Amino acid sequence: MSKALFAGLVAAGAAVAGRYAVQAWKRIQSLPARPRIPRHMAGGFEPEMTREEAFQILGLRKGASLDNIRSAHRRLMLLNHPDSGGSTVIASKVNEAKDLLLGKRPTRTKL
Repeated sequence: MSKALFAGLVAAGAAVAGRYAVQAWKRIQSLPARPRIPRHMAGGFEPEMTREEAFQILGLRKGASLDNIRSAHRRLMLLNHPDSGGSTVIASKVNEAKDLLLGKRPTRTKL
């Protein structure tokens, strides 16, 4: 009799666990899909920065206003400034992109 009782308890436990597994699977399926991460530029930087590349670096669309360019530059520099632990390469590319889009003569430094 104890074997039959044990088998019954195991079957009941498996049924309860299966029920919770099905409920969890349904909850997972009802979650919104993860947002797709856009693909970045294939390859590296061009030897001479283009306007398209400058807009991509600043995260702006073509034809952005001067105020949008300045605010995007400021936001990125606050996040990536070398004095705050950011990368000098990224900071120089952000500065170069801003200079190009604002019509200033970019200052190229060898990295």
